[in-house]
Amino acid sequence: MFSQRLTQLPNNVRQYLIVTGNYWCFTLTDGALRMLVVLYFYELGYGALDIALLFIFYEAFGVVTNLFGGWLGARWGLNRTMNIGLGLQIVALGMLLVPAGWLTVVWVMIAQALSGIAKDLNKMSAKSSIKVLVPKGESGQLYQWVALLTGSKNALKGIGFFLGGLLLTTVGFHHAILIMALALGVVWLFSLWQLGGDLGKASNKPKFSQIFSKSREINILSAARLFLFGARDVWFVVALPVYLSSQFGWDHWSVGGFLALWVIGYGIVQSLAPHITGKRTNQVPSAKMVTLWALALTALPAAIAIGLQLAFYPLIVLLGGLILFGAVFAINSSLHSYLIVQFASKEGVSMDVGFYYMANAMGRLIGTLLSGWVYQEFGLISCLWVSCCFLLLASLISLWLPKDTSQS
Repeated sequence: MFSQRLTQLPNNVRQYLIVTGNYWCFTLTDGALRMLVVLYFYELGYGALDIALLFIFYEAFGVVTNLFGGWLGARWGLNRTMNIGLGLQIVALGMLLVPAGWLTVVWVMIAQALSGIAKDLNKMSAKSSIKVLVPKGESGQLYQWVALLTGSKNALKGIGFFLGGLLLTTVGFHHAILIMALALGVVWLFSLWQLGGDLGKASNKPKFSQIFSKSREINILSAARLFLFGARDVWFVVALPVYLSSQFGWDHWSVGGFLALWVIGYGIVQSLAPHITGKRTNQVPSAKMVTLWALALTALPAAIAIGLQLAFYPLIVLLGGLILFGAVFAINSSLHSYLIVQFASKEGVSMDVGFYYMANAMGRLIGTLLSGWVYQEFGLISCLWVSCCFLLLASLISLWLPKDTSQS
């Protein structure tokens, strides 16, 4: 019944729904898996550093995967790279079904590396597909589809955090992993059956030497993206959870639950970005708009840092500032996500999108590493000032974007 109704839709809408459904299902398992691994290994007595090491390969492989994945998408088609990503996630889940005694740090790091590769192949394929599916010249529709895909992904990732905790509590680690692997296997088979062949495949075989973008606007946007995500993760990934736990006595469930709600709210705002930034007046993001929103975001970590330095209701300042930061950051992220799809060439779109998300992954990696080091050496306030500097750089870089962003 469902597949019959699906076939009655226009082809581009049908393919968009399949791509989005794939991305949603993958994101749920990705968020749940992260929470499962953190909580399960914490219960086993692993220290914070050991648990953090489990995710190093997950982040590091994102840089490589986005760079090479875009090239593979252009050569093989986005349907294949998306399905490869789904398949690799099933393999990564399967690796965690071994007996508990085999779940060493090294083994789980390898499984997380596969999961990281799978995640970035899936994300790159989903974002690139939209450029192919939206008719040329429909910038408003492109912005809405990108915002919906990106925002719903982050909301579902937060729901995935809750799902992971629920599954661990109710059925245990191994049964939770098995349930997710079987569910994702069904999605994978449906995707193999329904997702259009050669989606986004370049008519000419791009050379490996072409993996680095030669587009000025994409290079500028990628540099801004690197500092944008570095600015978030330099205080959000390690420093904030540890600070909430050590300074305010929050337990792991309180920290995890709050951050999950933050991610869900962040995703909802991303989905609403077109309405917030000018849908009613048929405006699409301009270089000026991107710069102004980046400058607005720059002020927030500075304000939080000053509030904490003055010890002015520190918990209220921190949590209130974090909520505001999440909302404004979501707008910035959504603007960037639209622009990369808008700037990307339809011929081999995945190579441009892959290069851009390589910069995104590099920013996350740099931010994660700095978050641990700066917090350990200087504290949360210093992390916030580093975030402010990164955002100021992102704002300045955005000034170099082309004034007219409406041309595909």
